[in-house]
Amino acid sequence: MYENPVITVVGLGYVGLPLAVALARHFEVMGYDIDESRIAELRAGVDRTGELSRGELTDSRLEYVADPEALKESHLFIITVPTPVDAENKPDLRAVESASRFVGSLIRLGSIVVYESTVYPGCTEEFCAPILEAESGLIAGQDFYLGYSPERINPGDKVHRVDSITKVVAGQTEKVAQLLGQIYGAMNNNDVFIARDIKTAEASKAIENAQRDINIAFVNEIAEIFGRMGISVYDVLEAARTKWNFLPFSPGLVGGHCIGVDPYYLAYAAQKAGVEPRVILSGRRINDGMAQWIADRICEAAPQAARILILGFTFKENVPDIRNTKVIDLLRALEAAGHSVEVYDPVADAAEIRAEYGIEVVDAPDLAYDAVVGAVPHSGFAELPLRGLLKPGGLVADVKGIWRKRSIPEGLRYWTL
Repeated sequence: MYENPVITVVGLGYVGLPLAVALARHFEVMGYDIDESRIAELRAGVDRTGELSRGELTDSRLEYVADPEALKESHLFIITVPTPVDAENKPDLRAVESASRFVGSLIRLGSIVVYESTVYPGCTEEFCAPILEAESGLIAGQDFYLGYSPERINPGDKVHRVDSITKVVAGQTEKVAQLLGQIYGAMNNNDVFIARDIKTAEASKAIENAQRDINIAFVNEIAEIFGRMGISVYDVLEAARTKWNFLPFSPGLVGGHCIGVDPYYLAYAAQKAGVEPRVILSGRRINDGMAQWIADRICEAAPQAARILILGFTFKENVPDIRNTKVIDLLRALEAAGHSVEVYDPVADAAEIRAEYGIEVVDAPDLAYDAVVGAVPHSGFAELPLRGLLKPGGLVADVKGIWRKRSIPEGLRYWTL
């Protein structure tokens, strides 16, 4: 097909930007995003997600494009837009639909459209293809071709990056699959697995995070059980991890755009196929209920109408990503119980939190709280002066085991999972 393809990556978020920069080391690549401020920031060498440094951006040959007309010479389009769930935990494909309409207006004979967005098995060919066909007037598999390569981005992970992990690819034809293998392989030393077909590749992605979700749900459930027995789950896990084949999962709030979302896509596909996904949805119920369970334990230990400080708001430590954070559920549960709650997170963007959740985070922790909740283990939280933050008799609610190995100041109370 194409020896030197011109590639456009649509969506320059946590997934699209690292991918586009990695591919631009080997091909002519254009990056497109509907957020014009995002394009302006990237051109200035600023990545608000923190995934890439200024040097990585300024040294890259990646061209940031705001004008769709400039994309019409592309041979290959890679769509990397978000796929969240709606209020009923059903797949929300509006961004995929919009991106498909956009790309459909640009493709021509011989174009290849690859999806990296996490979807349910069958979505690329059954949902996306008709949109591309309607917008382009072309026929998928005849005039243009589909591909799928599930993203495996782990926000904040500087080791398992897109150019150093195995990339699964699939194509609508064998020829397309081989071409995608060559293109993705150029950026990661040919560490590519070619799946049997697109539906198989979609399914492989769907189970990756569902498996993690179920394992974390098990640990969260035993945290609840052992908590009633007066045993710390962290102490139990520390001992259990000495066995060579014990899986080292940790308890806590399970949010984010992957583990807290992808299982619902798999459950949706199962129900479409007439199968009730009992294990998958059971794990989701446990993890989605964890914020309320933690809030209830804090309420048991804290005074009525307490002044509470939550440390951390992002879904994960040391990343600014607030998508689908479950800390909001914890905050709302504590407020519903009559407490006054403040949030401190030096990693997250205060304006983004305000716009998304209507919350004003504090610039710096105050003094004399009745309770401090360690919800997200950002670097530096372990060294905070607990005695200065809390009233005498105040509660240290250590959700993530931040202070387990630290001597708690005399006069303060300590609770952890």
